[in-house]
Amino acid sequence: MQAPVSTRLSVNLNKIAVLRNSRGGAEPDVVRAARTVLDAGAHGITVHPRPDARHIRHDDVLALAGVCAEYGVEFNIEGNPFAPPREGYPGLVALCERVRPAQVTLVPDGDAQITSDHGFDFAREAGALAPLVSRLKEAGCRVSLFADAGSEVALAAGIGADRVELYTGPYAEAFAAGQAGQALPAFAATAAAARAAGLGVNAGHDLSQANLGPFLAAVPGVEEVSIGHALIGEALYEGLAATVARYLAILAGR
Repeated sequence: MQAPVSTRLSVNLNKIAVLRNSRGGAEPDVVRAARTVLDAGAHGITVHPRPDARHIRHDDVLALAGVCAEYGVEFNIEGNPFAPPREGYPGLVALCERVRPAQVTLVPDGDAQITSDHGFDFAREAGALAPLVSRLKEAGCRVSLFADAGSEVALAAGIGADRVELYTGPYAEAFAAGQAGQALPAFAATAAAARAAGLGVNAGHDLSQANLGPFLAAVPGVEEVSIGHALIGEALYEGLAATVARYLAILAGR
């Protein structure tokens, strides 16, 4: 079974900023990286600015918004809407109200987390999320909520979200252990439940060239995948443009 050709690739550039920040200065340049992946055919750019500015910074967000507008592609900003503002970080919602990206993906990550590792508990957090979803939609943003396989995604539709992004970390772990078949049914069922509730379905976290094709074959209807860590790691060996081309071939079922 071929992966749906409509699945779009948004490249997460956080790791480019990690390398830059580890040394200081401006290299590697996240704007140049964005232009490279977009010239190679990527459909959009994703960033996850954190309050501690450990990788993507406020100024990066503003610069990348301009690049996405120039190329006519979608800009997706991820982050925790509950993280309070601090120096250099106005808060996720305020930042998105200024930049007005095409999509905002809300993620329940804390400062101490190395990376996102779970979705929202919609039964418990829907009430707190609802007014934030409303503000972002008033700013013209499509709103996606990070969701675990098996979560009550219909509740996300009830508070006005447009999409959910399936947190695929557990699938990637199962794939690496040779147990993908045990993990995939829950993702397929959750995606089906989301579509039945009127939600679009995105997916992301630890997706790679090795595991992306089997995931999309088993979970039809995924509209967008956001890939950063694996893609940037693979690009160290084969180059950024070539690696993007390989992902686009997977999305096209080749």
